[in-house]
Amino acid sequence: MTEHAFAEYVRTLGRGKRARRSLTREEARSAMQLILEGKVEDVQLGAFLMLLRVKEETPEELAGFLDACRGLCDQRLADFPAVQLDWPSYAGKKKHHPWYLLATVLLADQGIRTLLHGGPAHTPNRVYTDELLPALGLKVASTVSEAAEHLDQQGLAYLPIEQFCAPLSHLLTLRFYLGLRSPINTLARSLNPARAPLSMQSVFHPAYIALHQGAAELCGDRDLLLFKGEGGELEIRPDARTTITGIRHDEPLEGAVLDNVLPRATPPGTPDANTLKRVWRGEQQDEYGENAIIQTVAVALWGLDKAGSLEEAQEQAKALWRDRDTARL
Repeated sequence: MTEHAFAEYVRTLGRGKRARRSLTREEARSAMQLILEGKVEDVQLGAFLMLLRVKEETPEELAGFLDACRGLCDQRLADFPAVQLDWPSYAGKKKHHPWYLLATVLLADQGIRTLLHGGPAHTPNRVYTDELLPALGLKVASTVSEAAEHLDQQGLAYLPIEQFCAPLSHLLTLRFYLGLRSPINTLARSLNPARAPLSMQSVFHPAYIALHQGAAELCGDRDLLLFKGEGGELEIRPDARTTITGIRHDEPLEGAVLDNVLPRATPPGTPDANTLKRVWRGEQQDEYGENAIIQTVAVALWGLDKAGSLEEAQEQAKALWRDRDTARL
């Protein structure tokens, strides 16, 4: 009997304390390629992901996974129109309203074409972007061609991961069965499937920032902004001090800081898109939400070189919010 081709990768990770090791970048690429091609048994997949989870994936492993997955993304999005900003949205919201969505709308109204992408719901009691956008009157694409049309119509588009890297969609749902995040959660955020010149990525835990940055550097990414966002989504918390790191113009970003502008806020507990519409239209005031939008937009403007400093970007974002088209939503 010939050993299954994937067994060597599970064995490499799962040997005893002295013999086990991390995968090389090429090994990680080969392992992910087998997963993408559907050549891995479920029992192997579960063991592989949890061994990586316990060991903690390395930048080399994540880079290898990206090598395999970005090749598939390039095929699926070969004719996709250019976008300026990559916006991964995989965490969902649990406590605060999804203010980041209004940040994407405000940016779209300035001609900054943004591709949002996310996966299927995988954690109970969270609300995800593809559920929230229709409540704002914004479309969710079911195909790559629809997403291209939405970019022209809305200035932004949301594309499910199953449309550009379908095998990862199933892998993300394993969170529900395993009870733990896996390296796939980190991988999906790092894809930048449309190869936007700027990617912004948020993490739940600051410890993952070095992993994201290390893999991006190995893959030759030039502009990446990383921070701990509210609930894991790309949303600056105005009631917390936020450090932004990553890669800026092909050089490591040591860390830019946004100080909290509000005292610690008590979250409403139930994310609601209708509240967003009322705030956008000026029918309701929400100091926390408005500052979350402004700060998040400021980070994007700065990252896209629309402002010379974060302070200047904040002033621009305030003006954009003040002058927004309240009839847009």
